[in-house]
Amino acid sequence: MNNLRWGTPEELRALLTELVSWKSMTFSEGERQFPMKLQAKLQDLDYFQEFPEYLSLHNADLRRKFLTALYKHPDAKDTICLISHFDTVNTEEYGDFEPLATQPEELTKIFLERQDELLDEVLKDLESGEYLFGRGTMDMKMGLVMHMSLIEKASIEKWPINLLLLTVPDEEVNSSGMRYAVPTLLGLQEEHNLTYKLFLNGEPVFEQKPGDHNYYIYSGAIGKILPAALFYGKETHAGEPLSGLTSPYIASFLTQQMEWNDTFQETSLDEKTPVPVTLQQKDLRLEYSTQTPYRSAALYNVFIMERNAAEIMTLFEQVANEAATACNEAYLKVCQKNKVDPIGNVKVMRYKDLLEYATNKFGSEFIEEVKMEIYAHEEWDDREKSFRITDKLMIQCQELAPSIIILFAPPYYPAVNSTGDELVEDCIKFVKDKAFEKFHLSAERIHYFNGICDLSYVNYTDSGDGWTAFESNTPVWGDSYTLPFKEMKSLNAPVLNIGPFGKDAHKRTERLHIKNAFEQVPLLVEEMIHMISRK
Repeated sequence: MNNLRWGTPEELRALLTELVSWKSMTFSEGERQFPMKLQAKLQDLDYFQEFPEYLSLHNADLRRKFLTALYKHPDAKDTICLISHFDTVNTEEYGDFEPLATQPEELTKIFLERQDELLDEVLKDLESGEYLFGRGTMDMKMGLVMHMSLIEKASIEKWPINLLLLTVPDEEVNSSGMRYAVPTLLGLQEEHNLTYKLFLNGEPVFEQKPGDHNYYIYSGAIGKILPAALFYGKETHAGEPLSGLTSPYIASFLTQQMEWNDTFQETSLDEKTPVPVTLQQKDLRLEYSTQTPYRSAALYNVFIMERNAAEIMTLFEQVANEAATACNEAYLKVCQKNKVDPIGNVKVMRYKDLLEYATNKFGSEFIEEVKMEIYAHEEWDDREKSFRITDKLMIQCQELAPSIIILFAPPYYPAVNSTGDELVEDCIKFVKDKAFEKFHLSAERIHYFNGICDLSYVNYTDSGDGWTAFESNTPVWGDSYTLPFKEMKSLNAPVLNIGPFGKDAHKRTERLHIKNAFEQVPLLVEEMIHMISRK
């Protein structure tokens, strides 16, 4: 038998340290280079020397790539897809520790020398020697390391099941990597005659509340959608305030209604979504002036479990109408008190209706010109482009003002849940029993992973056309942002997330539990795969 390269806890730790040292912050050059380095690493395995065609790089956007590595047993169709992302968030919060942010062994040592800068709980974990610190250790290069070791072991021991490793860029911002990967997964399924049995992610275990040391398995992932609004008032000079209506005034009513509004809160399987919060509220002018602001924008975060985009848009429209009514009543009182005529009533309009109005007024060629002008600004992200397209259209349709134009901005993460699926339930019971039996580790199930993840783009189950409300109300849809909804529906295998325990993802004290990551979880996942292959 061949010797394993990544078979012991020490070898896994060395592999993780190497992968973490390959800086891969989202949108960085390192993110572009990472999958090529990874391909070279996997090419060293005997299996991919024999079958180089099973190891491939595929194009995503912005010159980024994702990687697939297939271990294929000649007699097997059943396939487990192992999903991970290799991008990380930035490292500026490390301050003077930043040069060591991606050097886990060195960072952990330097923290021991600079203990006065750490919180008590962090210090306790540091002194215990049970944690490895560093950007990407927990979120989520350890998940990738585990999947690499599983592919290696399966290829050497000839496991009677197929494993497809998929690792993608840009999970942390727009999930571009996974969105591009969905059609590729369908292509590989057809090319190699695969039957996807399970989409298994390796995202880390998050604390449910501070000080929570429980180990969790996730049978789904929470969804997220970004309702947004453009507020269009009437400009005036600051010296004549009642001759106009400022957009911040209009915006204040909707933001008050949206922030922490439990109408958007869902409860499913005894778990609750967090309430909405404002992610952004701003003036769309690019410079200061004594002209009052009459174009503003706001972006709201809404988590979802069972609702789809159409249901969220309907709710959002109701709330926006309530906000407009409250705004109009308050504004009318001010006008009456000052004996001036109101400039008009604030109305609510969906983006798709504005688009239709502008198309009828100017023609579709004009709409394309507006979009091309906005897309020329490469420094603007998809959220900014969404606002700017809407703004350009409203500037040419000012007869519709004052108004609140409601829309969606990317990204959209549909919720996914496989609770109740027979295979998933068997897997959860197996892992819980084994974890306790082998390690006295108590594992609990959570129905919705609370950290947002790429599992949102497989196993899409909306039975109606709930997504059409997203397509028609997202200004950048079909250009710089798309979701392969129909292909997502075709990937109808169940989902499960089993990853290592860690703490403080996206903080400078991000850390990974050494024993759990290098000993416990890899063994549990391996034995679970053997259990599935026997079914």
